[in-house]
Amino acid sequence: MATGSRVDPYRGFNFRVEIDGITQAGFQEAGGLDASTAAVDYREGTDHRTRKLPGLPTFSPITLKRGITDSTDLYDWAKTAQEGKVQRKNGSIVLCDETGAEKIRWNFTEAWPSKWTGPSFSAGTATVAVESLEIVHEDLQRA
Repeated sequence: MATGSRVDPYRGFNFRVEIDGITQAGFQEAGGLDASTAAVDYREGTDHRTRKLPGLPTFSPITLKRGITDSTDLYDWAKTAQEGKVQRKNGSIVLCDETGAEKIRWNFTEAWPSKWTGPSFSAGTATVAVESLEIVHEDLQRA
């Protein structure tokens, strides 16, 4: 007996990354869509129990990985931050369906690169050289 129409989940390989002023394609991986709110213990007067109150929200760094190319946009952004001139940018990770249509968007704000990792090299393999960029941000919203 049918209970409704079937809705399949979206696949994780069809996504794009948008960052203010930086246009890149072909990311291999985008991870770190994570938010948490710490529990703060609070005790009132002579009460022998503690209460749990919500603390400040925190957001994990977003890690982007892609095959390295001639484009230096991401590296230049990271290098500027290493030199103490942080350029904060807003961005999105966009999940698409199988036709390429946008389905879900996660917007992050006030982001800047905290770590850039270059590719590893090995003469015994034919894998793509991959660079990694870790960016920290102040907010994450599903849109």
